[in-house]
Amino acid sequence: MSKTLRTHIEKIVNLTDQEFDFINSLFAQKSYKKGQYIFQEGDNFAKHYFIGKGLLKLVFMDNDMYEHIVGFAMEDWWESDFEAFYTQQKTTMSLICLENTDVSYITYENYIKLCNELPKMERFFLEKAYYGFIAAQKRILFTLTSNTKERYQQLLKRYPTLVQRVPKSQLAAYLGVSRETLSRLAL
Repeated sequence: MSKTLRTHIEKIVNLTDQEFDFINSLFAQKSYKKGQYIFQEGDNFAKHYFIGKGLLKLVFMDNDMYEHIVGFAMEDWWESDFEAFYTQQKTTMSLICLENTDVSYITYENYIKLCNELPKMERFFLEKAYYGFIAAQKRILFTLTSNTKERYQQLLKRYPTLVQRVPKSQLAAYLGVSRETLSRLAL
């Protein structure tokens, strides 16, 4: 798992063996089974997760107990309840495994230590955040300006393997349509 993390980080910043040993010492690894929660709404202080293997969904449960899928995360992606992570408040979302999953994670305290002692990692996380913001803005704009068929086609284009791994009912929820509507589009 640490080799996967190093390869991922080195797509943005170069590391010496000593630097990576320091980085690796601040991360922990954990494996989860399909259906298991990594964190649930109301937990104290989310961590920042790097997915080495598996598939996750980040969900928000509204007052009517309707599950809103905020996003999916698969290999080589990062996920968290970022508000809870950065403000050190209780989580407002849940992160659930859709497949058996292996993650490396860092606590907020270790994240601050890492960025303070190895500034190039602050640049790494900043670049990851920029790309995350760009993706979120694109998703919002596309949701606001396109019809259901266009949203589904965009999902197929951007994440072809995701569509094969996620049940249609959850893809429909992510797109904000019924399962029946998605089935008609998928034909």
